Amino acid sequence: MDLITKVRKKIRLTQEEGEALYELDLYTLGELADEIRKEKYGNKSYFNINRHINPTNVCADVCKFCAYSATRKNPHQYTMSHEKILEIVDNSVKNHAKEMHLVSAHNPNDGVEWYMGAFRKIKAKYPELHVKAMTAAEVDFITREYGHSYDEVLDMMIENGVDSMPGGGAEIFDEEVREYLCKGKVTSAQWLEIHEKWHQRGRESNATMLFGHVETRAHRIDHMIRLRNLQDRTGGFNAFIPLVYQRENNYMKNCNFPSGQEVLKTYAISRIILDNIPHIKAYWVTASINLALIAQEFGCDDLDGTIEKESIQSAAGSEGAHGMPLDDFVGLIKNAGFTPVERDSLYNELKVY
Repeated sequence: MDLITKVRKKIRLTQEEGEALYELDLYTLGELADEIRKEKYGNKSYFNINRHINPTNVCADVCKFCAYSATRKNPHQYTMSHEKILEIVDNSVKNHAKEMHLVSAHNPNDGVEWYMGAFRKIKAKYPELHVKAMTAAEVDFITREYGHSYDEVLDMMIENGVDSMPGGGAEIFDEEVREYLCKGKVTSAQWLEIHEKWHQRGRESNATMLFGHVETRAHRIDHMIRLRNLQDRTGGFNAFIPLVYQRENNYMKNCNFPSGQEVLKTYAISRIILDNIPHIKAYWVTASINLALIAQEFGCDDLDGTIEKESIQSAAGSEGAHGMPLDDFVGLIKNAGFTPVERDSLYNELKVY
């Protein structure tokens, strides 16, 4: 049976077949992925009204691709107080944000209470606000720095108001690539273990993949299949987010920076391979809003959200530092030929535009 027939018959693909998908022409891949997308979601394109908060850039880990950490090229260190974080949350709630997405560097100076206290105070003031916080890399850092187990940290997160986990820190799961990219950070096995434990607690999370640097196509497929295997066991991932590597202000050399076609192929292949993860997100901050909208025709059904402010990817050259106004966001989705659907953090539909 040929590859295209297998995809249309929903026969799960192997590592080798996943790699072979890249050899198909862009339009064939797009058509295959779009068929899957339309079957699941019709013409809908999802987004949420959210705010990204990056409370500190002081980091104990050293990742070659990072332009955000103040311990490397950026001399401007900062750590927000809980009062400052709550001030940001107050303003975002006034702008109708329904999700606070908190991701920090790995700050060794402030202790567990700095992390957990912020979540607790947000939830106490705004019980209905969805708190998405703590990547698996942050969870691993806290266990290493402060002597807790993964179970203890995850339980603390729930006790202090964290509703779901973002997918950051996954990068590329291949161990040799990881050794080069982010030696000393959470390992691939640990990242998967943390998310599995989170799912076992009845909670959902996202999964990411950072691509377009030194990895190969085979590494990307391997990454997707590892996620697919975990999803078979837990069903806890609600979205997969292929993040396009941002190349400015960091220590990476000789990168295989992808063309627009390569990015679109990777989105489409993600939709085909990850038959058990509901949503594929084209995170517009790393892909650019134009390419992310095109990606909605290549298997993606989500764009993330209005964001309001973003510091990590923009430090490396993305253009999403100040988010996007809601009216502009909705207008762009409509102009691209899709139906904008505002969702909550767990993909319950709130408003169809």
